Amino acid sequence: MRKYACLLLFALILNGCDDGDVTVETLDFSDIKQASSCPSSNNQLVYKIKSQESLLLQLDEDTFENEPTLPGKPNTYQIDDNKFKLYYRSYDGPVGIPNICDFIPPTTPNVINEWYAKSGRIEIATTAITSTNSTTNAITITGYSHNIVIKNITYSVSSLDITQPQVVFGDFTTTVADVDKLDLAFTRPLVQCPTSKQIYTYNTKSAMTIDAIDPLLIKNEATAANSPRRGLIGSTVNKLLYKLFTGPPVSDDYFCGTTIPTTPTVKETWTGVDGVANTTGIIEVTTTTAVNNQFKHTIVLKNTSIKKGNNFVNLGTSYVLGELLTK
Repeated sequence: MRKYACLLLFALILNGCDDGDVTVETLDFSDIKQASSCPSSNNQLVYKIKSQESLLLQLDEDTFENEPTLPGKPNTYQIDDNKFKLYYRSYDGPVGIPNICDFIPPTTPNVINEWYAKSGRIEIATTAITSTNSTTNAITITGYSHNIVIKNITYSVSSLDITQPQVVFGDFTTTVADVDKLDLAFTRPLVQCPTSKQIYTYNTKSAMTIDAIDPLLIKNEATAANSPRRGLIGSTVNKLLYKLFTGPPVSDDYFCGTTIPTTPTVKETWTGVDGVANTTGIIEVTTTTAVNNQFKHTIVLKNTSIKKGNNFVNLGTSYVLGELLTK
């Protein structure tokens, strides 16, 4: 009964705030599906605006992670009036982005009411936004959608504490920065390390390797037409790795040594998803004879995915890793 009395009091207080410009009966921004952020805030100030109202959510740096959450297990943060804050404002005229984001905001409209949340739990459920190549069926991640819900909020309104069970703040979208995009285009020939037998290729900022490759896949014997050698990607044998680097460009010096160089620095590591016979994660090697008594091994990955945490990227129906020459 006490809860319903508080809600009734909340409604009476809000109705009593009407000065002829705007009357708010409930805190509801659900009709605005997408939240926005100020360009210079590094996603630390997220907001929604409508007509003469705004809802502002201040967050700690890097709150929005490029990592999908598991179903029913959102990331949670507590409103603390320090790193995490929630404000509601109403105005005496139409409100725009400059009123929220400008360092020196316009003089109009004026803020006529401001309420802040004293406590509450912010829940953020994140999903990956993907794009599928219609030709190769490759699936890449282009961004992330963060669904924000705030629960058990206590507001300070006219010196009174009012509790609201839930406010659906809505969705906020982040994009993958150019420096973090996976560059899966490799034009260099494949190389096999003489001792570890690791197979690698690279471009300026990333590398793809197969560690502990099954020696039966790389044989100096031509394969019959349409009969490539086949193996499955695994966690120990035929271990597929994709690494994204920061720092100086990758070179051959990074590979085949007894110790891993400290530069360039590995920023992300994606591992191949274990293959399923005749279905996914298949390595195909077609071997033909080449000049100078060499053999050319063309390595193709079929229906292969790589993962990092809860992120998954599919390389497509048939991904040509490259060609390896052996004697």
